[in-house]
Amino acid sequence: MEDYIIRATAGNGSIRAFAATTKNLVQKAREVHHTSPVASAALGRMLTASAMMGSMMKGDKDLVTLQIRGLGPLKGIVVSADAKCRVKGYVFNPDVDIPCKYPGKLDVSGAIGDGYMSVIKDIGMKEPYAGRIQLVSGEIAEDLTYYFVQSEQTPSSVGLGVLVDTDTSIRQAGGFIIQLLPDATEEMISKLEERLNTIPYVTDLLDMGKTPEDILEMILGDMDLKIMDKVPTEFTCNCSRERVEKALISIGKEELEKIIKEDKKANLHCHFCGKEYAFTEEELNTLLESAK
Repeated sequence: MEDYIIRATAGNGSIRAFAATTKNLVQKAREVHHTSPVASAALGRMLTASAMMGSMMKGDKDLVTLQIRGLGPLKGIVVSADAKCRVKGYVFNPDVDIPCKYPGKLDVSGAIGDGYMSVIKDIGMKEPYAGRIQLVSGEIAEDLTYYFVQSEQTPSSVGLGVLVDTDTSIRQAGGFIIQLLPDATEEMISKLEERLNTIPYVTDLLDMGKTPEDILEMILGDMDLKIMDKVPTEFTCNCSRERVEKALISIGKEELEKIIKEDKKANLHCHFCGKEYAFTEEELNTLLESAK
């Protein structure tokens, strides 16, 4: 099954909902970054969340970036998504290996530890919007649920899951975000809470063969669920040699001269996709002519 996100409404427009299957993009991230199982699970949950949050944005050039900094051995995660649900991301320490919480349950919160989550939205304003919260659990879904209430005043329920197979490949990945809009009734809220308390884990549902449509049907099927559209999502990086050249030029003449004098070359690494960009002394001198 290809990765995609479903966007929907329910409750006569008083609920908006998103559900995603993201196995392929999480697998690609695992291959790019050679992540351990627990690092794959943490990164996969963040990538899935950012893909759905990307699908909420209106403008073609809008970007959302999620960052976690923690005191645990994983240290941190950075992911980014655009309005076309193209995502990229990395973990600070991809080799983390800690005991499972219990058999079959990776300890994502233990890998992350105490810390904070930041959400930065670049939607074409003069300054990007930024919200920051202390981590509630480090399990990511609960932290995002808290973020939406605290920073965006939008009561939400977030479910995220990554199932890592015995060979460390990604067996399933996906999630959902359900958000209550101001005109949601108390009856609707109670029914939704009850439903969310009894629904199986996202990865269990996906492993049973359930689709994002099925998951939303299970949660909102008797609440006037309307599927609006289906959007593809993928792991992809927009880095390029041209962008790296611009970055080198932007550090200024003094810094470039120092690199040329001391190193005679430059090797730059993209954290998001692992690509390496090598520049010879001659190429650096050409860039120096363009620098201010």
